[in-house]
Amino acid sequence: MKTQKFHTAKVVLVSFSHFIHDVYTSFLSPLLPLIIERLSLTLSQAGLLSTVMQIPALMNPFIGLFADNKGLARWLVILAPTLTAIPMSLIGITPSYGLMLVLVFFAGISVALYHVPAPVLVAKYSGDRKGRGMSLFMTGGELARSVGPIFAVAAVSVLGLDHFHWVMVFAVLTSILLYFTLEKQEEKTAIKRNGSLMASYREIRHVLDPLTGILVARAFMHASMGVFLTVFVERKTGSLWYGGAALALYEALGVAGVLSAGTLSDWLGRRRVLFWALVVAPVAILLFVYTTGAIKIAMLLVTGFTVLSTTPVMLALVQETARDNPSAANGLFMMVSFAARSFAVVIVGAIGDVAGLENMFAISALVGFAAIPFLFKLEK
Repeated sequence: MKTQKFHTAKVVLVSFSHFIHDVYTSFLSPLLPLIIERLSLTLSQAGLLSTVMQIPALMNPFIGLFADNKGLARWLVILAPTLTAIPMSLIGITPSYGLMLVLVFFAGISVALYHVPAPVLVAKYSGDRKGRGMSLFMTGGELARSVGPIFAVAAVSVLGLDHFHWVMVFAVLTSILLYFTLEKQEEKTAIKRNGSLMASYREIRHVLDPLTGILVARAFMHASMGVFLTVFVERKTGSLWYGGAALALYEALGVAGVLSAGTLSDWLGRRRVLFWALVVAPVAILLFVYTTGAIKIAMLLVTGFTVLSTTPVMLALVQETARDNPSAANGLFMMVSFAARSFAVVIVGAIGDVAGLENMFAISALVGFAAIPFLFKLEK
């Protein structure tokens, strides 16, 4: 069987566009205090902004189906950075809360328009090394979540809220670069089909069904560490700075995990890498909770590396399986992932209220072990 080439330049370009795109989606959180003051919002109103921005994720399968049937993956990836940057760059000067809701909703639609077809292009350009391609792609998004808030605060400090909209120029330049660089071959060869979500599901169900169980189990670990880590550390040490430092370490090792896991899965096998990550992660969480000193810090690093590293491996699995409807398949996977995270955050928070933070982390780790049986089903 002929080996398919890994197109490094194109994979890096799409990964870079992922970084630029997600930088803009990270603006809401750091600018929220200024938005609250400007519009005199309650905390509930402020929280609703994030929820409204995520609602369009429910349309992911339909966006994927549309991209497959019309052969528009390239155009969606080209336009989305600019379409996302426009509303996110205007949130600082929006005169009313109603208009703010409209802006973040449209930004959420653009986020979905980008994230559904982009992995499909990465998979195409990655040839036989889809894991490596997905690792580079996901690293772009992870880095954006670290750089984006810093960039937003710096831009406001230099430009002020009234001129903050000028930051959208970077997204426009990225879209122009993508237009002249990404090949148009998929548009010429794309078959204008009338596919369906059911057909897409049937094509990948032997992979998506076990991955759904894995995503739900992992979501509890993801929610407890990603949302409540800072609170846990602050209550243990009395220092918010330590809490922020712990989250930074967790995310930094997450970037390392994302960058390496997909590439390792090309050599060692997808399921083998998933197995070790899903076994080690809950053990590391338990040790992180119930140890002290250097061991606690080490387990925090291991947790970040393992919990966050599985996404590129699962994306590669989905794209290897979805031959006829790759965008729709990715949309189904992303919708399941979004639903699992949303569900887990609520449940984990409730457990923390009732049983305390230590027990919440322990229960989340035990739920994480439930991913292993689904992994065995995936092997079959």
